Amino acid sequence: MSRARVLAFIVLIVRVAIGAIFLVAGAAKVGHAAEFAVEIAGFRLLPQAVIAPMALGLPLLEILLGACLVLGLFTRTVAWIAVAVFALFDLAIASAVVRGMAISCGCFGPNDASVTTWGEVARDAIFVVLALLVALRPPGALALDPRITALPAEREQPS
Repeated sequence: MSRARVLAFIVLIVRVAIGAIFLVAGAAKVGHAAEFAVEIAGFRLLPQAVIAPMALGLPLLEILLGACLVLGLFTRTVAWIAVAVFALFDLAIASAVVRGMAISCGCFGPNDASVTTWGEVARDAIFVVLALLVALRPPGALALDPRITALPAEREQPS
C-alpha cells in the first residue's frame, strides 16, 4: 500500500472519528437547551444574552459539523471550523480549571458527569490537533468532496 493511500485512510479514520464525536455531542444536547444553558452559564465567560441562543444553536452546529465530516463534505472548511470550535472549548475549560472551578463541561449533554480538569483540557487539545490534521490534508478516502469537484462542466448553451 502506498504512502498516499495510507495517509488517505488515516485521514478518513480521523475525519469520521471527529465527525462522530460532534454528532454524539450535539445529539446528546438536543432537547436539553435549558440544562445546557446552565452549564454554559457556569463558566462565567459569556453575557447572559448569548447563553440561551448558544444553548440552542451549538448542538445544531455540532451535528452539522459532524455530518459534514463523516460524509467528507466541504471537508477542509468544516475541519477548520472544528479546529476553532475545539480550541474555544479547550480555552473555556482551561479557564475554568485555572480559576479553580470544578464544573460540568456539558460536552456530552446533561448526563455528562465529567468535570473541568486538565485531563479535559488535554482531550480537547488532542481534538484540535486531529481536526488540524484533517484541515491540512485532502479529505481522505470515501469523501464526497472529490466527487463534487469532479463533476463535468456545464455544457455551453446555444445562443
